Amino acid sequence: MPNIKSSERSVKTDALRRSQNLATKSMVRTAARKVASSIESGNANEAKTLLTNASSVIDKAVAKGVIHKNAAARKKSRLAKKINAIAKACASCILVCLTGTYQ
Repeated sequence: MPNIKSSERSVKTDALRRSQNLATKSMVRTAARKVASSIESGNANEAKTLLTNASSVIDKAVAKGVIHKNAAARKKSRLAKKINAIAKACASCILVCLTGTYQ
């Protein structure tokens, strides 16, 4: 425990900010995890709606200063890339089913 009065106060505020930052980071991870599980299940439409929600949560974390804006862009980009890959795979699957040939 610090001896200086201002340091004692900063310890309290640091603990409060740490707990708030942990909660925000947890929300970001949960949103990303929901998108990933939707992608793994192969549901592209649900994944797109969850990506919109995850993007909002990530942007709010950036606004609060919890994560860096480049890290947020990287997270959103990686999630979108996975969704686009599965959507493309689903589209080619439908094309094969309808035409009987793969192009």
